[in-house]
Parts: sequence; C-alpha cells; structure tokens
Amino acid sequence: MFIYVYGISNCQLNIFHSLYYMQFVTKNSSVIDFNIMHGNKKIANICNTKFLGLTLDNTLSWKTHIDTIIPKVHSASFVMRAVKSFLSQDSLMMVYYSYFHSIMTYGLIFWGNSHYSNIIFRLEKRIIRITVGIRGRDACREQFKKLKILSLQSQYIQSLLLFVINNRDYFTANSEIHNINTRTKSNLHRPISNLSAYQKGTYYFGIKVFNSLPS
Repeated sequence: MFIYVYGISNCQLNIFHSLYYMQFVTKNSSVIDFNIMHGNKKIANICNTKFLGLTLDNTLSWKTHIDTIIPKVHSASFVMRAVKSFLSQDSLMMVYYSYFHSIMTYGLIFWGNSHYSNIIFRLEKRIIRITVGIRGRDACREQFKKLKILSLQSQYIQSLLLFVINNRDYFTANSEIHNINTRTKSNLHRPISNLSAYQKGTYYFGIKVFNSLPS
C-alpha cells in the first residue's frame, strides 16, 4: 500500500489541502477497503494519480499513462505531416526530436516494458514513414538505421543500461555473494522473484538486460 499526499501544503500550519492513498494490487489480488482517517475525514482510495508527469495506476500496467500521451503523439504526427512539404529532412528531424521524441522518452524507463507501449511504437513508425515519404504499409526498419533513430524498444534498452551503469552502487555482482568460480560470476546478481510485475520493473529487468551484454 502506498500513501501519497496530493495538493499544496502549508508547511507552517502543517495543513494538507487534499489527502488520499493508492493501494497497489496484482492481477490475482483485490483492493482491500481500508478505513483510514485523518482528523475527522476519511482518506479516499484512488486507482491512479499523476506524479512528476507520470500517471501511476494501482496495477502498474502503465495503461493510463500511455492513454494520456497518445493524443500528444497524434498531435506530433499531424504536425510532421503538415510541415513535411515546407521543410528539409534535417529540419524534420529537429521537429521529431523536439516534439515526438521528447514525449516518447519521458519516463520510458518505467513504462517501456508494458505491452501497451506497442501503441506508441506504431505511432513512431507512422512518423518515420511520414518523414521519409513511404507508404503506410511499407517496412521502416531500414529507415530507422538510415535516419539514425532508435526505435522505442531500443531506446528503452538504452535507458535501462544507462540506469545500471550510472547507478552501479545499487547492484551487487555474483562474485560479491559467493566465491564459486562460475561463468556468471561477473554478472550482476538477480534477486529471486516470482512476481511478474517486479520482473518487468526497472531494477530487475535492468539487471537482466545488462547481464545479456557481451563480456
């Protein structure tokens, strides 16, 4: 369960304008009705909330967050189509990075592993096709290489690897846990977990991707 304070607070008087909590659940569990009080008011239970530009939901499926950025991505696609005939490809790339790419990559390290992210990837391919002027059903894998643009999945993997590298102190190598001379002794230790939501998370999946790199 996660308690989250929302709204503006008056630090001097210690008065919270609005207070609620969000209870994280898995697919096989149900929400428990807690009777949490603050003063004479019952604190409400919510299913999603916005935090630092990311919309968190109580199942961590990221569907709600992706639903909120889909209209923004559609707008970016419309802009790219509208200005294509007036701009060079280099200028179109500037529009791509300043508009669509900034939306796609924000918080990607958290929601990039959700199967709902495929919606954003399809929209990314639509924008690539608009940029290079190919038909809607034409393959665009080679166009990603030509334009030197990372696909959503590649961008997600890069974000994970940079997170692991820049926060190496948060991770433990297998050699630090045991002295057995195995082939994976230099790999990062992956904690045991049967919860799929945790395995899809940044920490666990970051270890998995990092360990799959060539030595």
